[in-house]
Amino acid sequence: MIKHADHFHGSDLELIEQLYNIKKEEILSFSANVNPLGVSSRVKEQLPGMLDCIESYPDRDYTALRRAISDYCGAAPESLIVGNGTSELISLFIKNKKPGKALIVGPTYSEYEREIALSGGVSHYFPLEEADDFRLNVSALKDTLREDIELLVICNPNNPTSTAVTREDMRQILDTCKRHGIFVLVDETYIEFADNCEALSAIPLIASYNNILILRGISKFFAAPGLRLGYAITGNTDLIELINSRKNPWTINSLADAAGRLMFSDRDYIRETRELVKTERDFMTEALREIPDLTVFTPTANFVLVKINSEGLNADILFENCIREKMMIRNCATFPFLNNLFFRICFMMREDNERLLDCIKRSILSSEAESL
Repeated sequence: MIKHADHFHGSDLELIEQLYNIKKEEILSFSANVNPLGVSSRVKEQLPGMLDCIESYPDRDYTALRRAISDYCGAAPESLIVGNGTSELISLFIKNKKPGKALIVGPTYSEYEREIALSGGVSHYFPLEEADDFRLNVSALKDTLREDIELLVICNPNNPTSTAVTREDMRQILDTCKRHGIFVLVDETYIEFADNCEALSAIPLIASYNNILILRGISKFFAAPGLRLGYAITGNTDLIELINSRKNPWTINSLADAAGRLMFSDRDYIRETRELVKTERDFMTEALREIPDLTVFTPTANFVLVKINSEGLNADILFENCIREKMMIRNCATFPFLNNLFFRICFMMREDNERLLDCIKRSILSSEAESL
């Protein structure tokens, strides 16, 4: 077994290629959480004919792009900030807000804590409990919120637990945060995969609350991580003006601008994605629960968190077994509050899902045989 200090991220295909001598094009990544349909056919068909757009600077205000996003998500164009992926927007927000103390609901994505630290702040975690199936205990969270906390960070649906907070619960959280002067950063990267996306999203709340910023992007749902396009939504006009005045111009290139306007209007692609993910989420959740010695936490997004209860097997070994068959899963040992008994997989096409299930089953059986 190859030893490494860190566990692999879904984007680490080049490193996997070097360590395992497997061409990255041959690796099926169940770790990246990207839409298995790939890029919208509308983008594939029309973007090549728009190549001339790189001969000019993009519109500094990205007016047409923000209008397309507005039509897609229901937020007014003037409430939108566009950026070079959600990573840039997280960085811009944190650098301008400069929270001295932040509370992060976790386990979750590590970039929030990193950016807070780079800006001189300190992060504390509010843990999602395994005993609660990693669902947020809203009452307990509200009791934790105090005036010394300047920022609350919630990923919704959360990565890697795939659990979600309802809009009504988010409203209660915002009310409490408002009383204590706490700003709330809500990352909705995966919300479009949820069955009840419109009922979960916090976007309608920006009309009533000025202490919330919502993040979204195209890397996962629209399967375009290489384009680096993200957007933030807030009703706080002062914050919008501050960020826009300090961010670099033209961080979104002309091709990403054009592609965004195409993909946000591709209603067939959006519908097909949601139908596929729902079908495969239901299939994989049921199939995984039929495998002995696994605990499957009910997913909301396009991925599921699983715990291994089999003696002699952990996520390190399972990762090795899967990568040898050119399938990559996410070992969750590096997430706060988790360990190497937890792994995360996203939902792919049926044939690929069945191949992964077979590998997991064989790994369980092998570990049980060795323990006899």
